[in-house]
Amino acid sequence: MAGTGKSTVSQTVARRLQEQKLLGASFFFRRNEEDRGTAKKLFPTLTEQLVIGIPQMLPGVQKAIDDDPNISEKALKEQFDKLLLDPLAGIEQRPGKETIRRVIVIDALDECESEDDIGIILRILPRVQKSTSVQIRFLLTSRPELPIRLGFKRITDAHQNLVLHEIAEPVIEHDISLYFEDQFLHLRERRSLSSDWPGAPATKRLVNRAIPLFIAAATVCRFIGDPKWNPQKRLDAILADNSTYVSKMKSTYIPVLNQLLTGQNETESQTLLEEFKEIVGVIIILATPLSINSLRHLVGKEPDDIKLRLDQLHSVLSVPTNFDSPVRLLHLSFRDFLLDHDKERKFWIDEECTNQRLAERCCQIMQDTLKENICELPSKATKRDEISNDLIQRYIPPDLQYACRYWVHHLERCKGRVSESEVLRFLKVHFLHWLEVLALIGDISKATGMIEIMKSRTWVSLDLYT
Repeated sequence: MAGTGKSTVSQTVARRLQEQKLLGASFFFRRNEEDRGTAKKLFPTLTEQLVIGIPQMLPGVQKAIDDDPNISEKALKEQFDKLLLDPLAGIEQRPGKETIRRVIVIDALDECESEDDIGIILRILPRVQKSTSVQIRFLLTSRPELPIRLGFKRITDAHQNLVLHEIAEPVIEHDISLYFEDQFLHLRERRSLSSDWPGAPATKRLVNRAIPLFIAAATVCRFIGDPKWNPQKRLDAILADNSTYVSKMKSTYIPVLNQLLTGQNETESQTLLEEFKEIVGVIIILATPLSINSLRHLVGKEPDDIKLRLDQLHSVLSVPTNFDSPVRLLHLSFRDFLLDHDKERKFWIDEECTNQRLAERCCQIMQDTLKENICELPSKATKRDEISNDLIQRYIPPDLQYACRYWVHHLERCKGRVSESEVLRFLKVHFLHWLEVLALIGDISKATGMIEIMKSRTWVSLDLYT
């Protein structure tokens, strides 16, 4: 289930395998991140990493690329066969040589957006057993979603499984207790707290609250250990919240969010709530993470103001000090929690309204920036491979790239809140300019799908092209 510690297990195993030189490769899926939300990059990524540790694969991989330079764009089965299976099978088993053994870690398979791709991946992975000179095992983690369960049913003899949320509660309690003890030991050293802080009774209450969710324990520890706050006061805030909640994540997230409003009067609290929804609402709805500098144009606030609001949310968000690095969710349960009106009303994010705001902001960014020959190329005959990435980044910054890639994504999800006339007004002026940018950033293949979405929603009529 969500929050039981799957990614922590896979990260730990990957590190230990790396230390023992047994890690072949790893891929961590992440929903709503362009390169990690689909299976498109799975096998090219695994192949690139495997070749480093098993250089005997290199001739087979090179042949696959020479035979088909676009192999990374092909169907998953073809990628798997040409980039992984055939190169592994081509390695000769030399007499007296020890068999090469490697483990490949694939985390959060359920976060792959295509259910069909999930089924294909689970069906083809066991075929690595055909290789006699290299033994490959896969460690997969996932939520127990239906496509995952069905996929594993079809490969009954080819896998062993462990269900984290079915582990005996005393074992889970023991593990979470160890985690709290370890985290508090480091916190005492960093903050010069007494050797017995926070005490066995307080720790026991935290453990009981967290069971069976590791993410609950991790979030509480990040909240209490935030260097900008007094750890005892943060601990008291957690322990004082004695409400009976429907879910563990509510009892974890509510104290963290309530701290945003501590000491504020009604007017100040309302302002903070509005800014929270404007900034965090956008972050959790984005199709792929953006930096603070890029968020600036999508939320209409200065980077320092965004950073100020996010500084109190390190327990639930990864907020880099570098304004050009992406802000990320630490766990998808935080997004799910904020979008669930039944669980949370005060901090609730209206998904359709936020998508509307993002669609409108994307259109505004494009209207303000798009123009013919946006990169100021010397000739219209300039080929794409003659244009440097530095030049593209200079003229097409990340926020504009995001707007061109995902404005239709948000348009579709706001369910008609943006009028057809607004969309048509933008397209009649900037349609070709938009396509030019998609071509420059390597996403022109997505244009057809986006146009089809607009046509199906009646935002775009055929007379646009006449």
